[in-house]
Amino acid sequence: MNKYLFPIYAIIIGVVIAFITKKQKSIGTKLLLSFSGAFLLALTLFDLLPEVYHHLNAKQTGLFIMCGILLQIILEFFSKGAEHGHVHIHKDNTQFPWLLFLSLCLHSLLEGFPIHQHNDMVYGILIHKIPIAALISAFLLQSNYSKLQIIGFLVVFAIMTPLGTYISNNTDLATGYLDIVNAIVIGIFLHISTTILFETGEGHKFNLSKLVAICLGVLIAYFI
Repeated sequence: MNKYLFPIYAIIIGVVIAFITKKQKSIGTKLLLSFSGAFLLALTLFDLLPEVYHHLNAKQTGLFIMCGILLQIILEFFSKGAEHGHVHIHKDNTQFPWLLFLSLCLHSLLEGFPIHQHNDMVYGILIHKIPIAALISAFLLQSNYSKLQIIGFLVVFAIMTPLGTYISNNTDLATGYLDIVNAIVIGIFLHISTTILFETGEGHKFNLSKLVAICLGVLIAYFI
C-alpha cells in the first residue's frame, strides 16, 4: 500500500519546500531536478525498458515509445514544460489554468501505470515529483488564484499517480494493454529526463554540481 502513497508524499514534500524557500527555482531545486532526471532515466533504462522489450516485439516497442515521446511533446504544448520544471503562471491572471492542470494530471496518471510491476519505479517518480511539486506550488502560492483552487489543484494532482497504479493493478482492460502503456510511459520518461539533463546550467560551478548530481542519480539507480 505504501507504494501508492509515495507520489502523494512527494507532493507534500514539494509544498513544504515551496513554503520554506519561497522561491520559484533555487539552486537546490535545480540540483534536485537534475538528480531526479538522471535517476528516473537510469531506472527506466535498467528496469522498465528491458521488461517491455521482453513482452513486445522490437519494432512495436519502438513505435509505442515514440508515441510516448510525441504525447509528451503535445502535453508540453499545453503545460509549457511544467513536467520538467518550467512553470509559467502570470501573477495577474485569476483564471484557473485548466490546460496546465489537465496536462499534468494526464501525465501523472500515466506514470502511475508501471509501478505495480516495477516497484523500483516508484522511487524514480517520487524523486521526480518533489522538485516539480515544489516549483508548481511556489508559482501557485504567488498567483492570484483562490486558496480553494490551489488546494484542489494540488490534491487532484497528488492522487492521479496512485490512481494510475490502482487502475493498472485492478482493471482487466488495463492489464491487457499494460505493456503498451508502459512503452508509452517510457517515451514520456525519456523525453522529460533528457530535457532536464540537457538544459544548460547557470555558471561553471552549477554545471559541476549538476554533473555530480547526475552521476549520483545514475549510480543510486543502478544499485537499487
